[in-house]
Amino acid sequence: MITAILTIILVSVLVLLLVILFYSPGKPEPFLDKNGKAIASSISEKTYVSIGGIRQGMIIRSKNINNPVLLYVHGGPAFPNYFLIEKYKPGLEELFTVCYWEQRGGGLSYSPDIPIETMTFEQLTSDAIEVTNYLRQRFGKEKIYLMAHSGGTPFAIQAVAKAPQLYNAYIGMAQITRQADSERIAFKYMEERYTASGNSKALNELKKYALLDTDSSFAPFFKSAFRDKAMHELGIGTMRNMKSVFTGVFIPAWTCKAYTLKEKINIWVSKFKFINKARFIDELFVIDIPAMVAKLDIPIYFLSGKYDLTVNVDLSKAYYEKLQAPVKGFYTFENSAHSPLFEESQRVKEIFLSDILKGKTNLADK
Repeated sequence: MITAILTIILVSVLVLLLVILFYSPGKPEPFLDKNGKAIASSISEKTYVSIGGIRQGMIIRSKNINNPVLLYVHGGPAFPNYFLIEKYKPGLEELFTVCYWEQRGGGLSYSPDIPIETMTFEQLTSDAIEVTNYLRQRFGKEKIYLMAHSGGTPFAIQAVAKAPQLYNAYIGMAQITRQADSERIAFKYMEERYTASGNSKALNELKKYALLDTDSSFAPFFKSAFRDKAMHELGIGTMRNMKSVFTGVFIPAWTCKAYTLKEKINIWVSKFKFINKARFIDELFVIDIPAMVAKLDIPIYFLSGKYDLTVNVDLSKAYYEKLQAPVKGFYTFENSAHSPLFEESQRVKEIFLSDILKGKTNLADK
Protein backbone atom coordinates (compact mmCIF):
# COMPACT_ATOMS: atom_id res chain seq x y z
CA MET A 1 0.00 0.00 0.00
CA ILE A 2 2.75 2.44 0.99
CA THR A 3 4.73 1.50 -2.12
CA ALA A 4 1.71 2.21 -4.31
CA ILE A 5 1.18 5.62 -2.72
CA LEU A 6 4.84 6.54 -3.13
CA THR A 7 4.71 5.44 -6.77
CA ILE A 8 1.67 7.65 -7.42
CA ILE A 9 3.39 10.60 -5.76
CA LEU A 10 6.58 10.05 -7.77
CA VAL A 11 4.69 9.75 -11.05
CA SER A 12 2.67 12.88 -10.25
CA VAL A 13 5.85 14.85 -9.50
CA LEU A 14 7.46 13.67 -12.75
CA VAL A 15 4.36 14.60 -14.77
CA LEU A 16 4.27 18.03 -13.12
CA LEU A 17 7.96 18.56 -13.87
CA LEU A 18 7.46 17.58 -17.51
CA VAL A 19 4.55 20.02 -17.82
CA ILE A 20 6.63 22.84 -16.32
CA LEU A 21 9.55 22.01 -18.63
CA PHE A 22 7.17 22.11 -21.61
CA TYR A 23 6.14 25.62 -20.55
CA SER A 24 9.74 26.74 -20.02
CA PRO A 25 11.44 27.28 -23.40
CA GLY A 26 12.81 30.55 -22.02
CA LYS A 27 11.94 32.73 -25.01
CA PRO A 28 9.38 35.54 -25.22
CA GLU A 29 6.80 35.10 -27.98
CA PRO A 30 7.78 36.60 -31.35
CA PHE A 31 5.47 38.86 -33.35
CA LEU A 32 4.39 36.95 -36.44
CA ASP A 33 2.76 38.01 -39.70
CA LYS A 34 -0.14 36.14 -41.33
CA ASN A 35 2.35 33.67 -42.83
CA GLY A 36 3.80 32.79 -39.46
CA LYS A 37 7.07 34.68 -40.02
CA ALA A 38 8.57 37.22 -37.65
CA ILE A 39 7.52 40.77 -38.53
CA ALA A 40 10.58 42.52 -39.94
CA SER A 41 10.20 45.66 -37.82
CA SER A 42 9.49 43.76 -34.60
CA ILE A 43 11.64 42.74 -31.67
CA SER A 44 11.05 40.14 -28.97
CA GLU A 45 14.14 39.29 -26.97
CA LYS A 46 15.57 38.59 -23.57
CA THR A 47 18.82 40.40 -22.93
CA TYR A 48 21.24 41.20 -20.13
CA VAL A 49 23.05 44.45 -19.41
CA SER A 50 25.47 45.52 -16.70
CA ILE A 51 23.54 48.04 -14.62
CA GLY A 52 25.03 49.49 -11.44
CA GLY A 53 27.79 46.89 -11.63
CA ILE A 54 25.24 44.03 -11.61
CA ARG A 55 24.18 41.81 -14.53
CA GLN A 56 20.50 42.65 -14.95
CA GLY A 57 17.96 41.05 -17.26
CA MET A 58 15.16 42.52 -19.31
CA ILE A 59 12.63 41.47 -21.93
CA ILE A 60 12.24 43.90 -24.83
CA ARG A 61 9.27 43.58 -27.15
CA SER A 62 7.69 45.67 -29.90
CA LYS A 63 5.78 45.21 -33.13
CA ASN A 64 7.71 48.17 -34.50
CA ILE A 65 11.06 49.25 -33.06
CA ASN A 66 10.52 52.74 -34.49
CA ASN A 67 7.75 53.35 -31.94
CA PRO A 68 8.39 55.41 -28.80
CA VAL A 69 10.22 53.55 -26.02
CA LEU A 70 8.50 52.66 -22.74
CA LEU A 71 10.39 51.45 -19.68
CA TYR A 72 8.08 49.31 -17.53
CA VAL A 73 9.14 49.19 -13.88
CA HIS A 74 7.50 46.28 -12.06
CA GLY A 75 6.46 46.23 -8.42
CA GLY A 76 7.48 44.08 -5.51
CA PRO A 77 10.12 45.40 -5.47
CA ALA A 78 12.24 42.45 -6.67
CA PHE A 79 9.21 40.48 -7.87
CA PRO A 80 8.76 40.87 -11.64
CA ASN A 81 5.33 40.27 -13.14
CA TYR A 82 6.09 39.66 -16.81
CA PHE A 83 4.19 36.39 -16.49
CA LEU A 84 1.01 38.47 -16.10
CA ILE A 85 1.95 40.47 -19.21
CA GLU A 86 2.21 37.19 -21.10
CA LYS A 87 -1.07 35.89 -19.69
CA TYR A 88 -3.27 38.97 -20.18
CA LYS A 89 -1.50 40.52 -23.18
CA PRO A 90 -2.42 44.17 -22.51
CA GLY A 91 -0.88 45.13 -25.86
CA LEU A 92 1.55 47.91 -24.94
CA GLU A 93 3.92 46.54 -27.59
CA GLU A 94 1.53 47.75 -30.28
CA LEU A 95 2.20 51.34 -29.21
CA PHE A 96 5.74 51.21 -27.84
CA THR A 97 9.01 49.40 -27.81
CA VAL A 98 8.59 48.12 -24.26
CA CYS A 99 11.43 47.19 -21.94
CA TYR A 100 10.28 44.93 -19.11
CA TRP A 101 13.28 45.43 -16.86
CA GLU A 102 13.66 43.02 -13.95
CA GLN A 103 15.23 44.95 -11.09
CA ARG A 104 18.39 43.92 -9.28
CA GLY A 105 17.74 40.91 -7.11
CA GLY A 106 14.53 39.94 -8.91
CA GLY A 107 13.87 37.22 -11.49
CA LEU A 108 16.25 37.52 -14.43
CA SER A 109 18.40 39.86 -12.34
CA TYR A 110 18.72 37.51 -9.38
CA SER A 111 22.13 36.43 -8.15
CA PRO A 112 23.11 35.16 -4.71
CA ASP A 113 26.18 37.36 -5.01
CA ILE A 114 24.26 40.65 -5.04
CA PRO A 115 25.30 42.58 -1.90
CA ILE A 116 22.22 42.87 0.29
CA GLU A 117 23.27 46.39 1.28
CA THR A 118 22.72 47.54 -2.32
CA MET A 119 19.03 46.59 -2.21
CA THR A 120 17.86 50.13 -1.47
CA PHE A 121 15.51 52.59 -3.13
CA GLU A 122 18.48 54.91 -3.73
CA GLN A 123 20.31 52.22 -5.69
CA LEU A 124 17.18 51.20 -7.59
CA THR A 125 16.67 54.85 -8.56
CA SER A 126 20.20 54.97 -9.94
CA ASP A 127 19.64 51.67 -11.77
CA ALA A 128 16.43 52.99 -13.36
CA ILE A 129 18.25 56.02 -14.76
CA GLU A 130 21.04 53.79 -16.08
CA VAL A 131 18.52 51.49 -17.80
CA THR A 132 16.88 54.58 -19.27
CA ASN A 133 20.15 55.74 -20.79
CA TYR A 134 20.81 52.27 -22.19
CA LEU A 135 17.43 52.33 -23.93
CA ARG A 136 17.90 55.87 -25.22
CA GLN A 137 21.24 54.99 -26.73
CA ARG A 138 20.17 51.64 -28.15
CA PHE A 139 16.99 52.88 -29.82
CA GLY A 140 18.19 56.39 -30.67
CA LYS A 141 15.64 58.26 -28.56
CA GLU A 142 16.21 61.59 -26.86
CA LYS A 143 13.51 60.77 -24.32
CA ILE A 144 11.47 57.75 -23.29
CA TYR A 145 8.28 57.08 -21.33
CA LEU A 146 8.42 55.51 -17.88
CA MET A 147 5.58 53.45 -16.41
CA ALA A 148 5.89 52.06 -12.87
CA HIS A 149 3.63 49.77 -10.88
CA SER A 150 3.16 49.63 -7.12
CA GLY A 151 6.48 48.81 -5.41
CA GLY A 152 8.33 50.21 -8.42
CA THR A 153 6.75 53.66 -8.06
CA PRO A 154 8.72 54.98 -5.04
CA PHE A 155 12.03 54.91 -6.89
CA ALA A 156 10.72 55.36 -10.44
CA ILE A 157 9.18 58.71 -9.55
CA GLN A 158 12.46 59.72 -7.89
CA ALA A 159 14.33 58.81 -11.08
CA VAL A 160 12.03 61.13 -13.04
CA ALA A 161 12.48 63.89 -10.46
CA LYS A 162 16.27 63.56 -10.67
CA ALA A 163 16.54 63.38 -14.46
CA PRO A 164 13.36 64.83 -16.02
CA GLN A 165 15.22 65.61 -19.25
CA LEU A 166 15.30 61.88 -20.04
CA TYR A 167 11.53 61.35 -20.01
CA ASN A 168 8.47 62.28 -22.05
CA ALA A 169 6.06 61.41 -19.24
CA TYR A 170 5.69 59.44 -16.03
CA ILE A 171 2.87 56.93 -15.57
CA GLY A 172 2.30 55.66 -12.03
CA MET A 173 -0.04 52.69 -11.63
CA ALA A 174 -0.98 52.20 -7.96
CA GLN A 175 1.32 55.05 -6.95
CA ILE A 176 2.78 54.59 -3.48
CA THR A 177 2.73 57.61 -1.19
CA ARG A 178 3.06 56.64 2.50
CA GLN A 179 2.73 52.87 2.59
CA ALA A 180 2.46 52.67 6.37
CA ASP A 181 -0.79 54.64 6.13
CA SER A 182 -2.00 52.38 3.33
CA GLU A 183 -1.34 49.25 5.38
CA ARG A 184 -3.17 50.75 8.37
CA ILE A 185 -6.25 51.45 6.21
CA ALA A 186 -6.16 47.96 4.67
CA PHE A 187 -5.82 46.36 8.10
CA LYS A 188 -8.86 48.24 9.41
CA TYR A 189 -10.86 47.33 6.29
CA MET A 190 -10.06 43.64 6.74
CA GLU A 191 -11.02 43.83 10.40
CA GLU A 192 -14.37 45.43 9.55
CA ARG A 193 -15.14 42.97 6.74
CA TYR A 194 -14.29 39.89 8.77
CA THR A 195 -16.23 41.21 11.78
CA ALA A 196 -19.31 41.86 9.63
CA SER A 197 -19.15 38.38 8.09
CA GLY A 198 -18.50 36.69 11.45
CA ASN A 199 -15.25 35.17 10.24
CA SER A 200 -13.65 34.60 13.65
CA LYS A 201 -10.85 32.45 12.24
CA ALA A 202 -9.64 35.24 9.95
CA LEU A 203 -10.07 37.81 12.72
CA ASN A 204 -7.92 35.78 15.11
CA GLU A 205 -5.25 35.45 12.43
CA LEU A 206 -5.42 39.18 11.70
CA LYS A 207 -4.95 40.03 15.39
CA LYS A 208 -1.53 38.35 15.31
CA TYR A 209 -0.36 41.30 13.22
CA ALA A 210 -1.96 44.06 15.28
CA LEU A 211 -0.49 47.30 13.98
CA LEU A 212 1.17 49.64 16.43
CA ASP A 213 1.98 53.32 16.11
CA THR A 214 5.57 52.59 15.10
CA ASP A 215 6.27 52.15 11.40
CA SER A 216 8.30 48.99 12.09
CA SER A 217 5.14 47.16 13.16
CA PHE A 218 3.92 47.04 9.56
CA ALA A 219 6.68 44.83 8.17
CA PRO A 220 5.48 41.48 9.63
CA PHE A 221 1.95 42.13 8.33
CA PHE A 222 3.23 43.18 4.90
CA LYS A 223 5.42 40.08 4.59
CA SER A 224 2.77 37.66 5.81
CA ALA A 225 1.02 35.08 3.64
CA PHE A 226 -2.17 36.04 5.49
CA ARG A 227 -2.11 39.57 4.04
CA ASP A 228 -1.84 38.23 0.49
CA LYS A 229 -4.60 35.71 1.08
CA ALA A 230 -6.93 38.25 2.68
CA MET A 231 -6.28 40.90 0.01
CA HIS A 232 -7.33 38.49 -2.71
CA GLU A 233 -10.28 36.98 -0.86
CA LEU A 234 -11.69 40.47 -0.30
CA GLY A 235 -11.10 41.67 -3.87
CA ILE A 236 -8.56 44.35 -2.96
CA GLY A 237 -5.42 42.52 -4.09
CA THR A 238 -3.61 42.03 -7.40
CA MET A 239 -6.87 42.00 -9.34
CA ARG A 240 -10.50 42.54 -8.30
CA ASN A 241 -11.53 39.10 -9.59
CA MET A 242 -8.35 37.26 -8.59
CA LYS A 243 -9.51 35.41 -5.50
CA SER A 244 -6.55 33.03 -5.22
CA VAL A 245 -2.83 33.81 -5.16
CA PHE A 246 -2.17 30.20 -6.18
CA THR A 247 -4.24 30.22 -9.37
CA GLY A 248 -3.76 33.93 -10.10
CA VAL A 249 -0.03 34.34 -9.51
CA PHE A 250 1.73 31.06 -8.71
CA ILE A 251 0.50 29.02 -11.70
CA PRO A 252 0.96 31.81 -14.30
CA ALA A 253 4.54 32.31 -13.09
CA TRP A 254 5.35 28.62 -13.53
CA THR A 255 3.70 28.38 -16.96
CA CYS A 256 5.16 31.55 -18.48
CA LYS A 257 7.08 30.50 -21.59
CA ALA A 258 9.45 33.46 -21.51
CA TYR A 259 11.38 31.92 -18.61
CA THR A 260 13.51 28.82 -18.28
CA LEU A 261 12.94 26.50 -15.33
CA LYS A 262 15.96 27.97 -13.53
CA GLU A 263 14.72 31.50 -14.10
CA LYS A 264 11.31 30.58 -12.67
CA ILE A 265 12.95 29.17 -9.59
CA ASN A 266 14.94 32.40 -9.25
CA ILE A 267 11.72 34.45 -9.34
CA TRP A 268 10.55 32.76 -6.16
CA VAL A 269 13.97 32.54 -4.52
CA SER A 270 14.47 36.28 -5.00
CA LYS A 271 10.97 37.11 -3.74
CA PHE A 272 11.40 35.32 -0.43
CA LYS A 273 15.07 36.17 0.04
CA PHE A 274 14.88 39.89 -0.50
CA ILE A 275 11.47 40.57 1.02
CA ASN A 276 12.92 39.30 4.30
CA LYS A 277 16.33 40.94 4.10
CA ALA A 278 16.43 43.86 1.67
CA ARG A 279 16.67 47.34 3.13
CA PHE A 280 14.01 48.70 0.79
CA ILE A 281 11.34 46.75 2.71
CA ASP A 282 12.18 48.71 5.86
CA GLU A 283 12.44 51.90 3.83
CA LEU A 284 8.98 51.28 2.38
CA PHE A 285 7.34 52.02 5.73
CA VAL A 286 9.18 55.24 6.49
CA ILE A 287 9.42 56.73 3.02
CA ASP A 288 7.20 59.77 2.36
CA ILE A 289 6.95 60.25 -1.39
CA PRO A 290 4.73 63.39 -1.28
CA ALA A 291 7.34 65.08 0.91
CA MET A 292 10.22 63.91 -1.27
CA VAL A 293 8.69 64.67 -4.68
CA ALA A 294 6.35 67.66 -4.61
CA LYS A 295 6.93 68.75 -8.20
CA LEU A 296 7.77 67.13 -11.53
CA ASP A 297 8.77 68.97 -14.68
CA ILE A 298 7.13 66.52 -17.08
CA PRO A 299 3.54 65.30 -17.65
CA ILE A 300 2.35 62.77 -15.07
CA TYR A 301 -0.47 60.26 -15.20
CA PHE A 302 -1.76 58.18 -12.28
CA LEU A 303 -3.78 55.01 -12.89
CA SER A 304 -5.59 53.50 -9.90
CA GLY A 305 -8.21 50.82 -9.37
CA LYS A 306 -11.31 51.82 -7.44
CA TYR A 307 -10.91 48.79 -5.18
CA ASP A 308 -7.16 49.04 -4.60
CA LEU A 309 -6.25 48.75 -0.95
CA THR A 310 -2.91 47.09 -1.65
CA VAL A 311 -1.74 50.61 -2.42
CA ASN A 312 -4.58 52.79 -1.24
CA VAL A 313 -6.30 54.59 -4.10
CA ASP A 314 -7.41 57.53 -1.95
CA LEU A 315 -3.85 58.21 -0.79
CA SER A 316 -2.65 58.15 -4.41
CA LYS A 317 -5.41 60.60 -5.37
CA ALA A 318 -4.57 62.95 -2.49
CA TYR A 319 -0.91 62.99 -3.56
CA TYR A 320 -1.85 63.62 -7.18
CA GLU A 321 -3.94 66.64 -6.23
CA LYS A 322 -0.96 68.29 -4.50
CA LEU A 323 1.72 67.20 -6.96
CA GLN A 324 2.77 70.00 -9.30
CA ALA A 325 3.33 69.15 -12.97
CA PRO A 326 2.85 70.92 -16.32
CA VAL A 327 0.26 68.31 -17.35
CA LYS A 328 -1.37 65.77 -15.06
CA GLY A 329 -4.26 63.34 -15.12
CA PHE A 330 -5.75 60.88 -12.64
CA TYR A 331 -7.65 57.87 -13.95
CA THR A 332 -9.87 55.77 -11.71
CA PHE A 333 -10.67 52.29 -13.02
CA GLU A 334 -14.14 51.31 -11.86
CA ASN A 335 -13.67 47.55 -12.25
CA SER A 336 -10.11 47.21 -11.00
CA ALA A 337 -8.17 46.71 -7.81
CA HIS A 338 -4.35 46.86 -7.90
CA SER A 339 -3.58 46.23 -11.60
CA PRO A 340 -5.66 48.17 -14.14
CA LEU A 341 -3.17 47.22 -16.86
CA PHE A 342 -4.36 43.61 -16.61
CA GLU A 343 -7.92 44.21 -15.45
CA GLU A 344 -9.00 46.93 -17.90
CA SER A 345 -6.24 46.79 -20.49
CA GLN A 346 -8.33 48.22 -23.34
CA ARG A 347 -9.03 51.39 -21.39
CA VAL A 348 -5.34 51.69 -20.51
CA LYS A 349 -4.48 51.54 -24.22
CA GLU A 350 -7.10 54.19 -24.97
CA ILE A 351 -5.58 56.46 -22.34
CA PHE A 352 -2.13 56.00 -23.86
CA LEU A 353 -3.42 56.74 -27.36
CA SER A 354 -5.72 59.65 -26.55
CA ASP A 355 -3.88 61.30 -23.69
CA ILE A 356 -0.37 60.16 -22.77
CA LEU A 357 1.13 60.03 -26.26
CA LYS A 358 -0.42 63.44 -27.02
CA GLY A 359 0.33 65.12 -23.70
CA LYS A 360 -3.41 65.52 -23.04
CA THR A 361 -5.83 64.62 -20.22
CA ASN A 362 -9.11 64.28 -22.11
CA LEU A 363 -10.01 60.93 -20.53
CA ALA A 364 -8.93 61.81 -17.00
CA ASP A 365 -11.31 61.95 -14.03
CA LYS A 366 -13.24 65.19 -13.97
